Amino acid sequence: MKVLIIAGYTPSLINFRGDLIKAIVREGHEVIAVGPELGFEKEIEELGARFARLPIVRTGTNPLNDILLLKEIFKLMKKEDPDLVFNYTIKPVIFGSIAARLSGVKNIYSMLTGLGFVFVAKGRKAFILKAISKFLYGIALKSCNKVLFQNPDDLNEFVSNKLVSRSKTVLINGSGVNLEYFCPKPLPKEISFLMICRIIKDKGVLEYLQAADMVKKIYPRAKFSLVGPFDVNPNALAFEDIKPYIDSKVINYLGETKDVRPSLESASVFVLPSYREGTPRTVLEAMAMGRAIITTNAPGCRETVVDGLNGFLVPVKDVESLANSMIYLIENQNDLKSKAKESLNICRQKYDVNKVNDSIIKHLGLES
Repeated sequence: MKVLIIAGYTPSLINFRGDLIKAIVREGHEVIAVGPELGFEKEIEELGARFARLPIVRTGTNPLNDILLLKEIFKLMKKEDPDLVFNYTIKPVIFGSIAARLSGVKNIYSMLTGLGFVFVAKGRKAFILKAISKFLYGIALKSCNKVLFQNPDDLNEFVSNKLVSRSKTVLINGSGVNLEYFCPKPLPKEISFLMICRIIKDKGVLEYLQAADMVKKIYPRAKFSLVGPFDVNPNALAFEDIKPYIDSKVINYLGETKDVRPSLESASVFVLPSYREGTPRTVLEAMAMGRAIITTNAPGCRETVVDGLNGFLVPVKDVESLANSMIYLIENQNDLKSKAKESLNICRQKYDVNKVNDSIIKHLGLES
């Protein structure tokens, strides 16, 4: 079969779907990986796929651009004539599904990797965008054979809002993590905390910085690092927003990196105070390397932690609870080690990329 995989961000085809693409190719299928950014053709070819470009503007809200995108996807479908289309992230799910149906593709599948800023933002503009998104999702998902979700909260919200029928839904364990690439490493001698994310408000970056500031006042030797790029998301933070914490040495901002393993290896605890996720890949990577987790009791995040076993779940935007969890792990090093081991055990049982990809391939009907 010829399989078209459409992403809203080209690097995610390599970083998040690379193992899936290789697995589909091993099953004997031809894969065309589609995304907006150029410069990744060689890496995609190394996965066994071919690259095609689409003009997807991830955070754009201009309806004319979206109509153009729909037209371009339709043209691509007609040119490639795929047997199966697999979309993920908002715009590919909506416009990829609609274009696939219009072009006569029989097998259309979409995966919700998170609901995005529109579903967590407040205010009049966010309300309007959310209403438009729901309307478009309702149209698009009717075209799909199945819709894959990465956490039960997202699945239930879409079903309860009648955006998709429950019979079409499938629940999977996130994107999985490669346990050979992300392998367990000894904990560092001195306790340190790490957050890896795009620098946007909804990831809980400010809460992390504020909690770090509170903890440093009690334990000045505790180390806090932040890794990740600045973003074009409407809720993106600017460098000026985090600069005071860098200047006062509360945190060490390490910028963006292609390989997060050295940062994870030097950390004792991984922190992600996000407001909502699909299933956070960074948390899974930290668990695979044997690290305790502090994250929020929010959709997507809560699935990765058994509270008290491999880490802690704290309320969203609760800086004091976040700081108290950090302080507990500083003061209870033996429990920290125990939680780190449990993270690895949970990851092996639930989030092994091979198990996750086998499940996805089965639901897409691509197994040999």
